[in-house]
Formats: sequence, C-alpha cells, structure tokens
Amino acid sequence: MIKEYSQNRNNVIMNFSLKYCNSGSELLKSDGFKKVLVKYIEKIKKSDSLLLDNIVEIVGKDQNLEEFLIETFKLLLVFEKEELVNASSYSSELLCSGTLLFDFIEGFYNYWRSLERYAVIQSYDKSSGIESEKFIESNNNFSNLILKTYRKIEENIIGNKHNVYRQLTAGVNAGMVLMKNRLSLPSGYSSLNKINVIKRVVFTPPFIIYPKKNTRSGIFKEVYSNPIEDLNIRNQHYFCFPAKVGDSLAYIYFHRDFMNHGISLCNLFELATMSDIKDAKPDLIVVFGAKNKELSKETVFYHDKDNDIVTGYVSGCDDVDYFGYMKKMILTVHNVRMINKGFLPIHGAMVNVTLKNRKKVNIAIIGDSGAGKSESLEAFRRLSEKYLKDMKVVFDDMGSFKIIDDKIYGYGTEIGAFVRLDDLEMGYSFQEMDRAIFMNPHRINARLILPISNYETIVKGYPVDIVLYANNYEDIPEVLKQFNDKDNAIEVFKKGRRKAKGTTSELGLVESYFANPFGPMQRKEQTNIIIDKVFTKLFEQKVFVGEICTKLAINGYEHTGPEAAAKKLLELVK
Repeated sequence: MIKEYSQNRNNVIMNFSLKYCNSGSELLKSDGFKKVLVKYIEKIKKSDSLLLDNIVEIVGKDQNLEEFLIETFKLLLVFEKEELVNASSYSSELLCSGTLLFDFIEGFYNYWRSLERYAVIQSYDKSSGIESEKFIESNNNFSNLILKTYRKIEENIIGNKHNVYRQLTAGVNAGMVLMKNRLSLPSGYSSLNKINVIKRVVFTPPFIIYPKKNTRSGIFKEVYSNPIEDLNIRNQHYFCFPAKVGDSLAYIYFHRDFMNHGISLCNLFELATMSDIKDAKPDLIVVFGAKNKELSKETVFYHDKDNDIVTGYVSGCDDVDYFGYMKKMILTVHNVRMINKGFLPIHGAMVNVTLKNRKKVNIAIIGDSGAGKSESLEAFRRLSEKYLKDMKVVFDDMGSFKIIDDKIYGYGTEIGAFVRLDDLEMGYSFQEMDRAIFMNPHRINARLILPISNYETIVKGYPVDIVLYANNYEDIPEVLKQFNDKDNAIEVFKKGRRKAKGTTSELGLVESYFANPFGPMQRKEQTNIIIDKVFTKLFEQKVFVGEICTKLAINGYEHTGPEAAAKKLLELVK
C-alpha cells in the first residue's frame, strides 16, 4: 500500500485514497503538512537563515518549533490576530514581531510550490472513496484548499485582504488513478506482479520539472541473462505505465524517485486501456530506476526468447535522471523487437502531406539526434501553408519501415515529441504551454514533451514516397540531392554522420551506424540484411532517396538552415 504521504528527492506523493483533506483544519492536522514543514525548517536551518534565528529567539530554543507553528496556524484560521494578541495567546509575541511570521509563511509556501507534487488515487471495484470520475475535481479542490488556507492565515497576519490574487497551481502538479496489478506476466517476472498500474493521468500545464541531468551518454548494451528476472524490488515504491509503443504492448515500471519521467510518458506514448492489457502478454518490459547493488549503473536490454519479450533495465542513480534515458530505452527494446520481426527501425521523422490539389506525399527524413529532421519538417509546415491541406506526423523520432504488398510502408511509435527548445521557432513553446511538459527550461538542451499525433495515425502505415538523410554539418550549395545508386545511398545512411548538437555527451563530427544507436547498432548483422532488402525495394519502386542539408549544427544557420532545406523540399513535393 502506498503511504498517506511520502517525500523523497524533490517530489512528494500523496495518497488521496488514504487521506484527503476537506478543510484547512484537516490540512494543518495532517501528517503530510507536518512533514513538509519539518523539511522546510531543515532546509533554511542549513542555509543559516537569519529569519529562523529570529523566530527561534522569540519562540524559545526549548520549544518544538514545528508544533508551535502548527498550533499558531490553527488559531489564525479561527481567530483574528487582534483577538489572539489581546488574549495574551502563547503566540502573541510572534504575531507582534513585525513581518517575521509573514516572511516565514511566504518562504514556506514557495518551498511547497518548488516541489514536484503528485497525488494518487486507488481505484477499487467496490469503493465509496474518491474514484477515477472524481479525481480531477479532487485535484482542483485540493489546490483551492491550499490557496484558501494560505491566504486566510497570511491575510489575518497582515490585517487586510490582498489587492492582487494569483491563482497558481498550489495543489498537485499531476495525479494518477491506480489499479491493482492484474497483468498477465510469465513466470520469472513475479517480482512485478504487485506493482500498481496507472489507469489514468491528469496534470496541470505548464508542468515544469528539473531533472539532475540534461543530456544522455553512451549506448545501451545487450546482455544475455535477463536483468529483471526475479528482481528484488519494493513494489510499493514502483508504478507501471502500460504503453502502446507502435503496435507493441509495453509495461514500463518506474521507481517513485523518477516520478517526473514516468508521468511525462503520458505526453509521448499512448496509455494502454484496461481492454488492451486484459489477458495480454506484453511485448516489452522496462524497469527504470531500480535500486539493485549488483546492477548499480546499468542501462541494458535482453531478449527473453522463451517468452518472446524484450526487456530493458535502467539502474536508479543520478546519472540517468534525464528523460532521454527512459524514452530511448523504451524505443531500443521496441526496435530490437522490430528487427527480430524483419522490420527496419528508423531514427527520424515522417509526415503524411496532402496538398490543396489533393496530391498526397509521404516524406521520411532520417538522422541521429540533432540532425535537423524534425526542425526541417516543422519549417516545411510553416512555409507551405498556402499549398497544404493537411499534414499528419507519422513519427517524430522513431519509426519502422515494413515491406507490405511489395511496397515500403512507414509506421510510428510515439504520439508525442521530445524536442529541444533552442531549435524551435521563437514563441512556439509559449503557444504550447497549455499541454506541454517542460524539462530544465533554463539550461542548454532544454526540452519539452508535447502530443503531436494520435495513435490511429501512427499505426496506420503510409507508403513511403521520399526518403532523405539529414546532413546537419556541411555548408554546401546543393541543399537537396538525389542518390542514383543504391550502394552509395546505403553507404551514407549507414555511416550516420552528424555534428553533435549537445543533445548527448558527444562532441564534434561523429558517426553512428544507420544513425540509430538504439537497436540497429547492437544488431548490425541482422540489420544489414534488412537495410539491403528495404533499399533494394525503394530503388525498384523509384522512391526518391536523397540527402538534405539542414545545416542545423553550423553557427548562424540554426533556423535558416532548416528553412532553406524546407524550401527545396517544397519545390520537390509540388
């Protein structure tokens, strides 16, 4: 059972099914309120706060400060400040000490809001408690309760009403409805059987999180013994996000320390429904943030051939506190599954374009992180508005090519995009604040995650008409060129050359096999066979296979480079 209140790292988790406050009095009496207050006092004590010294001097060193303050807050909810002072209340000296208590409350409130705050609600078959249909209302009411209690106490201290009220998100940033685990897991995965499964998610945009890392480094290693078989974990500290990754069913288990990344999955992958997972065997299983001494700093994957499940494991440590580790591990195990099925994983972006003259074109741009594939397609969308009737995103980072009825079709994996703020058109991020999740917006390689497509679109399958390799490092006059020879094309695509943009720990001009270090690099022998089949078919079908110069990694061309590429692409499409 998840506790009533827990606080770890920079987040708090409240179980509304165990404890839900309906009044300011209940809030101040709660175990959670006291724990937050204790943490705040510890925080300002470490910073040698003069404010705290002055309060302790008045209250007395022998007095339990948090108990004293809680009783004072309770009194201020019921009585006016003057009544307490005239009655010589034990807190009257503090109430008469200028702005000391006011400043403390402001700091305490700001500390509370600086935390990432999550609520969970347990869904039962038969329950009279707060259930899924009420959890949005309960989150809103809790936020209003925090604001009301804070304002009531503070305005009582200053003796008048505020002139300006800011309706900030004072309650929880995100909430989850959980159900007991009823997943169909093979033997060997019994350690995951009691972990709560996420049924619904609600979050209040703009949702801003501050993970410790802002880049990813290294590649994921394939191992030949199952890293999550009979894993020793505390199930009450984990959550399961059941996701539809393309046509794969994935169970993603994450530790509560990485709640921000787990919640962020809802903007990137389709959350599987109860009917999707009932009696269904998963294709993929990922455990993220596990506290295992034997695998203290591992990012590995494994193919469980007996059960035909590809598993991924990411150790719990500060080094992986970046959403890229979670996203890319999920996509790696998905790609390995695709390779096993004879499909070609594509690291790139693909769109289905319908022009106003009813012409339909499906464009795929391939390239590793920071190559400019998504930026060029976004510039294409802006520049071609007067010619476009519709533009659907099939995939924005990872997809697959499949040979069906003698043609190459493209399929997606994600309903969202994980994009760099620096590479977006100025003002774009502000337009998306009502649905985006922001990560470290103050730092280099700041990111946002936002939904850009729907599940039906990404799994439909579209015949590929144009395939381009994104060249982000060369400043050459020929922005768009076509390959006339299959072997030359394969050589460029396999080399996967790009100039690193700071999205990973790499620097300078680098290469990655087929621009995809997430499965194909680890499975080169299998992938080589698939690449040859796919490119043979592309050239047989006279699909336009070429290279597009985005110049994204060249100083001064971060925006004009993708725009120039988009103009050439528009000429080709028209």
